[in-house]
Amino acid sequence: MGEAILKRERVRDHLLELIETHPAGAPIPAERVLCQQLSVSRPTVRSAVEELVNTGLLIRQHGRGTFVARPKIAQEMVSGPMSLPQASGTWESRVLEHARIPAGARVGRRLHLSPAAEIHYIARLRLVDGEPMAIEYLHVPTEVAPALTLHDMESGDFYERLREHGVKVSEAVQSIEPTVTNESEAALLAVPVFAPALLFERLTTDAEGRQVEYVHSIYRGDRYKIVSRLTF
Repeated sequence: MGEAILKRERVRDHLLELIETHPAGAPIPAERVLCQQLSVSRPTVRSAVEELVNTGLLIRQHGRGTFVARPKIAQEMVSGPMSLPQASGTWESRVLEHARIPAGARVGRRLHLSPAAEIHYIARLRLVDGEPMAIEYLHVPTEVAPALTLHDMESGDFYERLREHGVKVSEAVQSIEPTVTNESEAALLAVPVFAPALLFERLTTDAEGRQVEYVHSIYRGDRYKIVSRLTF
């Protein structure tokens, strides 16, 4: 078993070297060629290739072969002001749904509201360089920003738009965990059903200590990654 794992890691390292030294769209050698080059079995090669396809580093095209995927969109996470470093690419938003609805029990608990309190419910598609990257579901108490408009949700930094409405965001608690896409999410993000994804949940507080935003988002696992900066 140990020898099999070592062989698979050797194949994986070789493939990662090809990925890092070749441009997006470049083909990798066929499984038969890799077996000959690395003196390993076809199942060992296939397993390593499958892993890198599933993590979005390689793309398999039926009848054509396997190719180096485009680099993932990188978002740096640092502690500090509410404004995060800008992720790579040109970002834009497209509102899918906007309504004023009762908060309900679950969202009400997060925002410290009555279930009957009115909120802005916003579902929007985030795109990078015109490509679908994430679906965001935002919940903002109506009393926090009663005049929030469709334009506010589609243009620029959403927190900057909130500041224009007199809301001074102060801090946020955000969690990130792995998940997979369902049918509707997969259709919007142009990925297969059950594709790897990242689930973000964020609760934002303003300078007065009010919960002013609850968001949960689904980001494509094949095109997005988080980079943490650590200082000692």
